[in-house]
Amino acid sequence: MTGAEVASWRLEGCIMSKAVVVAGAGGFIGGWLTKRLLEAGHSVRAVDVKPVSDWEQVHHSAENMVLDLRDRSNCKEVCSGMNEIFNLACDMGGMGFIELNKAACMLSVVIGANLLEAARLAGASKFFFASTACVYNVALQSSSDVVPLKEEDAYPANPEDGYGWEKLFSERLCRHFSEEFGLKTRVARLHNVFGPCCTWEGGREKAPAALCRKAIEAKYSNRRKLEIWGDGNQKRSFTHIDDCTTGILKMMDADVSEPLNLGSDLVISINELVTVIEGLAGIQFEREYVAGAPLGVRGRCSDNTKIFQQLNWAPSLSILQNLGATYEWIHQKYLNKYVR
Repeated sequence: MTGAEVASWRLEGCIMSKAVVVAGAGGFIGGWLTKRLLEAGHSVRAVDVKPVSDWEQVHHSAENMVLDLRDRSNCKEVCSGMNEIFNLACDMGGMGFIELNKAACMLSVVIGANLLEAARLAGASKFFFASTACVYNVALQSSSDVVPLKEEDAYPANPEDGYGWEKLFSERLCRHFSEEFGLKTRVARLHNVFGPCCTWEGGREKAPAALCRKAIEAKYSNRRKLEIWGDGNQKRSFTHIDDCTTGILKMMDADVSEPLNLGSDLVISINELVTVIEGLAGIQFEREYVAGAPLGVRGRCSDNTKIFQQLNWAPSLSILQNLGATYEWIHQKYLNKYVR
């Protein structure tokens, strides 16, 4: 074994225990991915720029490090002796954040470049990059009559300004590091991930969490009014966190060299999502539509043909049946913080 491999084996099934880095471990997806990797018996170095007290989840069996990965020396430190690198570190949020913070989102490219070079120098065997459906050509997403997006629809390039361009550029970095240096890279284009332990307030939350919080706020204020950005007819597919982490781990274990969609192929409108949340809240709200709010594209959905062909698996957990746990988690967080 090389210095980047860990010379230990789990006796149960003779599964090799690997030393892995999760960059962005203090975030929503990073926290759940760290949990899955630890449960599988791997040694995890969990890294985030935020103080540990601000992490969405803290796993004490991981090696938890607070470092700014925009600093190349920090990337060299965290990758040293590690076998696999999972890069989920970036400055991002929901549409309300990324439309107003394009420069900040694009600066995340520094993290990706530094981590790739550090992984190469450390002799790591694999590198995962969390990309996004925002890389897709926005001209293909201007209608609510959604045509599912295939992986090849990212070109000719016309992604979401700022955030989408950073992700698309970083995808190309991964490709060229693989071609020129032999580093095996995996790229997943994530579609609107939801689940417990997500960001739920503060401006970076995504639509399911934001609407759950707004419904809870309205319920406790007795306003019975729910603010909705746009006309509510914009459509999306929403991916459960369990499907997201499962897909990431399956991609790392498979021979997949090109970017893959990792998202649900069930498309619903924001109005339909509000109806689901009304059922969870036990209230029918008066809907207040906000024209001019940040909306992003009009319609987006994942085409899962390629991921099924490559992995014999595709995301299957519907938001219609699986939003309840997220709603209850946000409800409890709201009670703990605002209701005495």
